[in-house]
Amino acid sequence: MSRVINTHNPGSIRNASRRTIAEILQRMVAKRSMDAEARDMAAAIVLELDRMAGTIEVTCDAWEKRNYFLKADRFRLDWEWVRPAADRLRKVILEQDWARVPLELAGLFPRFGDISIAKMTRTADAWEGALDRLANNKSGS
Repeated sequence: MSRVINTHNPGSIRNASRRTIAEILQRMVAKRSMDAEARDMAAAIVLELDRMAGTIEVTCDAWEKRNYFLKADRFRLDWEWVRPAADRLRKVILEQDWARVPLELAGLFPRFGDISIAKMTRTADAWEGALDRLANNKSGS
C-alpha cells in the first residue's frame, strides 16, 4: 500500500506557499524593472502570504484542542510577520507605488533564505493574472 499525503493540511499549504514565494523572489532578482510580469509576481506573493496567514490559526486551534497552549502561542509568534508583510505589500501594489515594491520584497528575503532551490518548479501559471485577482479582492484574504 502506498503512502497517502494530504496536500490540504495547513503545514503542506504553508510549505507550498513558502516554496512558491522563494522561487518568485529568486526570479524577481533577475528583473531590471517592474514590468507587467514583475507586477503579477509581486501580487502573487501577496496572495501566497494571505494563503499562509490563513493556515496559522487552523494549526493553533488544533494544538489548543490538545491543550498545547504554549506550543500554539510560540507558533503564532513565529508567524506573526506574515499578515503585516502581506498588508504592506498589498498597499504598495494597490497604490501602484512600484518603486517601493523592491524594498518590501527585500524585507521578505530573510524569511525565505532557508529554502534552497536547485531547480525551479513553478511555472508562470503561478503568477499570471495575480495582479487582477489581487485588485478584485482588495479587502485581503
